[in-house]
Amino acid sequence: MSTESKLWHPLKLGNVNLFHRIALAPMTRLRNDDDHLPLDSVIQYYSDRASIPGTLVISEATGISKAAEAAPSTPGISSSDQMQRWKKVFDAVHDKGSYMFMQIWDLGRAGDPSYLKSRGYKYSSSSDIPMEGYPVAPEALTEAEIWQKIDEFRKAARNVIDAGGDGVEIHACHGYLIDQFISESVNNRTDKWGGSVENRARFLLEVVKAVTEEVGAQRIALRVSPFATFHYKKWDVVVAFGRWFISNPDLVYRVKNGIPLTPYKREFFYAAKSESGYNDYSFSRGFVEATKA
Repeated sequence: MSTESKLWHPLKLGNVNLFHRIALAPMTRLRNDDDHLPLDSVIQYYSDRASIPGTLVISEATGISKAAEAAPSTPGISSSDQMQRWKKVFDAVHDKGSYMFMQIWDLGRAGDPSYLKSRGYKYSSSSDIPMEGYPVAPEALTEAEIWQKIDEFRKAARNVIDAGGDGVEIHACHGYLIDQFISESVNNRTDKWGGSVENRARFLLEVVKAVTEEVGAQRIALRVSPFATFHYKKWDVVVAFGRWFISNPDLVYRVKNGIPLTPYKREFFYAAKSESGYNDYSFSRGFVEATKA
């Protein structure tokens, strides 16, 4: 690929200075223990994909609270133990000269009802509309519980920064809790959190406000899922790769130098706690030789 491509133009993104515009997209990989702490292998996984200095790495979606750890083997960032474990990941990425944002979320009705019940937490959403294929309907959050969720996003963002992360990405799409407030097919509330577009967007806006007040706008990214490109062509953008970054830890080097990509193994994407298809993808010979020089 031509080195004149905008992919290789530096970009200041908030408080970080990227050397290029390829980022690791956030992807759930389920390599976390029963207490929702990252396994040791997670350190290498993110560090390898930060090997080109100035790369932006975005973590897998991470629970903002114990109640948000709503599925087995997903990570959290609400306890001191979790912060200490993630600090090792952040430090390893920084040691490569790169940056790391953590994606933070609450699954809402997309969580596992039985798993939540077994841990003593409420299975909840913006309203009581059931998830297709799920055995039970969620309970609608009360006004007090909504504000508690907003505060949990704030606290999670603070924990990320205190653990050494460079910023947070608020997960507001793909049918998880924030999106469950925005979507009129899920949100049937009749109070100030439902009905009009303004009301359905209120939860998201309050989350963004709380997180901004806590850690500053320069440390915040927001993931939404619009489907439009008109009027966006002149924006400076970063291109986040997912599956191909899994199987090519040196993806930035390969793309820049025209080196063929290693195919990914889909069957190992969600192999909980497994080393297979995680840290067993090799760097290219060219990258190894270049980094020895």
